[in-house]
Amino acid sequence: MTLAVKAAKTASENGEVPVGALLVKNGNILAAAGNKTITAHDPTGHAEIRVLRIAAKGIENYRLPGTTLYVTLEPCLMCIGAIIHARIERLVYGATDPKTGAVASLYPIGTDQRFNHKLKITSGIMEHECGELLRQFFKARR
Repeated sequence: MTLAVKAAKTASENGEVPVGALLVKNGNILAAAGNKTITAHDPTGHAEIRVLRIAAKGIENYRLPGTTLYVTLEPCLMCIGAIIHARIERLVYGATDPKTGAVASLYPIGTDQRFNHKLKITSGIMEHECGELLRQFFKARR
């Protein structure tokens, strides 16, 4: 999660909402990225989506089984959908997102038993630090 926080800080330094993600398989980092929606003019430029794209391209497979995704903020609907389709094994996230969180907060997509893919979820890892990055970013913008 420390490396995901580092990616979030880099995103913030570039004027992006400070969210970072890291994808790991068997202890090896497949990809790391921060948000890049603003500078890339890309509504799908969330850290999670960027990491999935980088890793899938790197292993030449759109499925990413046996992987763990670390992300500093609870994923939104778009991101949790991509996580499920990519067959990520485990999701670890820091801060909850009561406004758009689609794993547990607003929509429980991450635990919906109707999907054929079951996702292991761990929340609240480095929650304070992850949340503080977001609070400081938006405080500075006001």
